[in-house]
Amino acid sequence: MREEVLQAAGELLFTEGMGGFTIDKVAALSGASKMTIYKWWPSKGALALDGYFRKVEPDLNFPDSGEIERDLRAQMRAFLGVIRDTAAGAIIGELIGQAQVDPELKAAFLQRYSGPRRALAVAAIRRAQERGQLRANVDPEVMVDQLWGRLLPPATCA
Repeated sequence: MREEVLQAAGELLFTEGMGGFTIDKVAALSGASKMTIYKWWPSKGALALDGYFRKVEPDLNFPDSGEIERDLRAQMRAFLGVIRDTAAGAIIGELIGQAQVDPELKAAFLQRYSGPRRALAVAAIRRAQERGQLRANVDPEVMVDQLWGRLLPPATCA
């Protein structure tokens, strides 16, 4: 049932945006009860975020070709392509805006979206350091901040 809810949430979000996104509509589309949905998600924003990520996750997988420069370029291009060339760009803007007034959404964004994405990038940089592709004295956390910091507002990253 959780998968059905996520699928319905993503479809609704991408067709109606945050303005038309409601728990009632997700429940109707998925066949889940509102009680079940609220058991899994603390707010409509948190559910919308998970629905969003379900839709874009296949496009944002972090590559691991063994060549860090190629992988970073591919990841940055994929991320920019998603936010610039698809409906996902406007939707992530809506979610980031909503996160400024929805503490549950902000926490979910950090915990389930930007936090894990950041961890993937840091791990890739550490692997590159182990392979000798990057200097050992480069701080992976700082490098990630430098690469992605201009793309996402600080409130969604820390």
